[in-house]
Formats: sequence, C-alpha cells, structure tokens
Amino acid sequence: MRLAILGTRGIPASYSGFETAAEQLAARLTDRGHEVVVYCRPHVVDRSLDEYRGARLVHLPTVRNKYLDTFVHTFLSAVHAARRLKPDAALFFIAGNSPMCLITRAAGIPTVINVDGLDSDRRKWPRLAKAYLRAAERTAPRWADEAITDSHAVAEVFARRYHETIGVVPYGVEDPGYDGDGTLRRLGLEKDRYILFVGRLEPENNPHLLVEAFANLDEATARGMKLVVVGGAPYADEYIRSVMRRADPRVIFPGYVFGRGYWELQRHAHLFCAPTEVGGTHPVILEALAAGNCVLVNDHAPNAETVGDAGLYFSGRDGVPSLTAQLQRLLQDPGLVASYRERARERAKRYSWDAVADQYEQLLLQVRDRNGPGPLPPDLVDADAQAHTPVGV
Repeated sequence: MRLAILGTRGIPASYSGFETAAEQLAARLTDRGHEVVVYCRPHVVDRSLDEYRGARLVHLPTVRNKYLDTFVHTFLSAVHAARRLKPDAALFFIAGNSPMCLITRAAGIPTVINVDGLDSDRRKWPRLAKAYLRAAERTAPRWADEAITDSHAVAEVFARRYHETIGVVPYGVEDPGYDGDGTLRRLGLEKDRYILFVGRLEPENNPHLLVEAFANLDEATARGMKLVVVGGAPYADEYIRSVMRRADPRVIFPGYVFGRGYWELQRHAHLFCAPTEVGGTHPVILEALAAGNCVLVNDHAPNAETVGDAGLYFSGRDGVPSLTAQLQRLLQDPGLVASYRERARERAKRYSWDAVADQYEQLLLQVRDRNGPGPLPPDLVDADAQAHTPVGV
C-alpha cells in the first residue's frame, strides 16, 4: 500500500501530537513493507531532507499566516496527492482539513481523517474561524471515507454535537530510555527539583494557570523547586509574553526541547503538570506516564480517560486555587509522589505505538479495498477507562 499523510507540519516531529503520530506511524508502516509519503512545510522541516525513518518527504509551500498556514499547505498537498502521487490511501489529520478530503476522494483515493480533539473549542480562533471549524467537523464523516479521533470522550462530544458516530484509535507512547542529565545541567536544574510543563503555549493549555499557581507557593512549600515551561506556539507571541510577565524568577522558559533533551526533562522531573482543557489524548501526558512521572492534570474528560487512576487531578472549574492546593499537597508528601510514579509506569503499558499502527493499517486497508470501513479493531484502552472518575480533586 502506498499511503499519503497530509495535514501535519511534517516529520521529524517538532511541534505537536499530530507530527508525533505521523512519525511513529510512518516508521512502523514502512517497516511492514508499505510505502509512506509525508507532506511537510518548508518553514518546519529542512527541505534538504527527502527521507526520514523510511518515509519519503514531499515539501510544498504554504502561507505563513495563523489562519491560512494549515489550510493552504493541506490544499496543495491534497492536489499533489490527487494529480501526481496517486496513493492507495490518504490519511489526513485535523478536522479543519476535512474539505480537502473531497479532493482526494474525487480522484478515487480512499480517505481517512483523524479529527483530533475538536479544534473549534479553542479560544484562540475568532468567530469566523470557529464557524468554519464547526462546519468542517460536522462534515468530516461525510467528506472522508472514515473519520476517527483519539479519545472516547471526544467521540462522545462529537456524537452529541453533530449526531455522527466516529471511531476511536488512541495515540501510543514509546520511551527511548534516555536518562542523562546534560539538558538539566544546561538549564541549571537538579534531578527531582522541578515541576515540568510541556505543550503549546496557548490559552487552552493553561500554562498561565500553572505559572500563577506556582507563584502562590512560598519558599518553604516549594522547597527550592523550579517550574520548567517547555514549548512555544506560532502566532501566539502576545499570549506567551503575558505568561512570562506573570512568572516569578523560579520559572524557566527554555522554548522547544526535542529528542534526548526532552526525555531527560521528563525522566527527572519531580512531577509533570498538564493543565490543558481542550483536545483528546495528549501525547505529552502519555510520555510523562511512560517516563514514570507523578502526573497532575486538569479534570478535562479526555485527560481522565488517558490517566485514569494513575495520576491526580485539579478542578478546571476552580482553576488556580485548586491547582495551588494540589501542588502544595504533592510537594509536602514525597511518598504520595513516589506511589503515583509506579502507577504511571503501569498505566503507560496500555499504550503501544505498535498496536496503534496495527489499527491504522487495518483501517486503511479496509478503506482501500472498498469493502466499507467496517468495525474498528478493538481499542487499546480498556472499556472501563471511559468510566474512570477523576481522583484527588
């Protein structure tokens, strides 16, 4: 099977969960004898790189604009796939790209789209952009041969909002085992002496809540801990500046950190905090579990589905006061932190990129063979994962 992956920034992964999924799937599917082509954006992926982990890379231009970047690049990618590449199947990411599914389907290319975590709920979008995203989400199941998401909680919202049933294939996690401390030394950090946040610095991920809650901790409670806020975001300069203005001197903003350095930070944190309130399964949370972190998350339903009883929660509704109270609790009880580290490692074993690749491979082959999408393979996450209620709120 020749597979085209469209709608991400490209690989190697250097931005978000879409790219991580594209990279992990591309590597595994090429190992199984499939030909995988990933479309890349020139301002993200080095144009001289024409292959990565067995996948062929196609570089196409785009418009460097918050509202047009993804749309223009995916449009050009879909046209290229339809007219020149002619793959056996196309896999799109992000619901906003669903209109481009019409291009590949019109060319007779079986098409699957992962709508991810309902991007229309993000506050960063103005009214017109939200209206477009809602329309794209609503029509995704009809414009593609098959629409899926990575979270049961998101699928349930999708069903209530749009009266459409979509499949669920969770993300996976792969721990490369890096445990050095070179990145810590570069940033002036000590093992087990910092709280870690990783993600796009956007309002829905709530780094500002964590910065404010951390500022509420006096030195006696913080015990010399630092807060490390890893990440960035294109087109969000003003918001990022506002987060930095709220931060006290104990907060470090290293920007993006990838590869070995990223895993060193995950491995040696005292705890990992994900205050995000939008989206489905966040790969950084899975990676924090796999690294054996004590994990503290917003009680957003997809977070609870991912973490289950292997982490602690704060109330997203109560915000800073609830988050502050949980940070105080964890910093004052090292035994509690240690117990959740063990739970995290066990929880991470449920998620496997090999099993995720199995599900995508079967689904894409089903769609390619024109036998109808049929039922999805068994989910990686136990059915009772949906029923876990947040603990420790």
